[in-house]
Amino acid sequence: MNKPAPTIDNHSVMFITPRPELTMVEGNGSWLTDNNGKRYLDFLQGWAVNCLGHCNPGMIEALNTQAKKLINPSPAFYNEPMIRLSNLLTENSCFNKVFFANSGAEANEGAIKLARKWGQSNKAGAFEIITFDHSFHGRTLATMSASGKPGWDTMFAPQVPGFPKAELNDIASVKKLVTDKTVAVMIEPVQGEGGVIPSTKEFMQSLRQFTKENNILLIVDEVQAGCGRTGKLFAYQHYDIEPDIMTLGKGIGGGVPLAALMATDAVACFVPGDQGGTYNGNPLMTAVGASVIEQLLAPGFLESVRTKGELLSKELLSISAEFKLEGERGEGLLRALMLSSDIGAKLVELARDRNPEGLLINSPRPNLLRFMPALNVSEAEIRQMCNILRELLKQVS
Repeated sequence: MNKPAPTIDNHSVMFITPRPELTMVEGNGSWLTDNNGKRYLDFLQGWAVNCLGHCNPGMIEALNTQAKKLINPSPAFYNEPMIRLSNLLTENSCFNKVFFANSGAEANEGAIKLARKWGQSNKAGAFEIITFDHSFHGRTLATMSASGKPGWDTMFAPQVPGFPKAELNDIASVKKLVTDKTVAVMIEPVQGEGGVIPSTKEFMQSLRQFTKENNILLIVDEVQAGCGRTGKLFAYQHYDIEPDIMTLGKGIGGGVPLAALMATDAVACFVPGDQGGTYNGNPLMTAVGASVIEQLLAPGFLESVRTKGELLSKELLSISAEFKLEGERGEGLLRALMLSSDIGAKLVELARDRNPEGLLINSPRPNLLRFMPALNVSEAEIRQMCNILRELLKQVS
């Protein structure tokens, strides 16, 4: 039996979201342990952040080794891990230049600035960026304005102007928004917060063709879908297209604060003074990022993500049929189970509070569950999660 833990004194932590009265103290692979000694099978992984699970040995070694050499020389200088990670990213993508940031929102903010800078020089000051309903690009004022999340247009009004909203997988809805002020289209290949909604290949190819024909940049926000999450190193590679700009976050750092803005040579038009950041590209974080990308590129790793994604999809479809739900969707190991009613929040609570071991899942919409396990999750852990889910669905039904 778990011993009761001391009362948590959390009075100094600013309230931004309801949190359960427990503290996570240890993690290993797909498992978290709280201050009561209770373990949780983690299919959240920090919202797709811990792509290699908790306390990955390669990441720990990279941190320890680099911390003994150099932590932060300032962004006024090159450092070796910054260069090594930049090369890894460009050698395995269609992009030529990389700017490192600390969060996906910051990378997306940089993408907006880069597109507008390019528009000043190449499109007579065009600045509008078409985004999509139900999209999520971050929590800065500009990225919230770019996002299509309901209610965000009034939360911190007035919004930053210049982000008309189209409908995902509807090329006509994009075309009708284009004016002489349009500089770019910004899209998540898989809308994560919107409910794990993949873009279709037909739509993405039509979008790329249309943007090229009209001298409009294509920006892919891969903060959630990138870095192996969909079974390829980058999600755009599923569509046989080459975007102009890509942003990465979450998985690129495997749990440390790291993000990236990538662009082709033709678009990388920043000049000194346009972009910067105190910690951006520091060797401690980029050394970890290099370890993450090297592990993702190891022979067979991405293939294993695709295989496990197929297993998770199959298991979720089986659950859907068994409980008369509405199916599943996603790509690789970013998947959602559509529920038949608004029981998502209840299932999340039951899963967390389950004994003797809990389960961590997410419900970005009331009628669906989202799954973002570590990319090296085992097949046994996938089956274990699905069996727990069956147990919970029986409780609520």
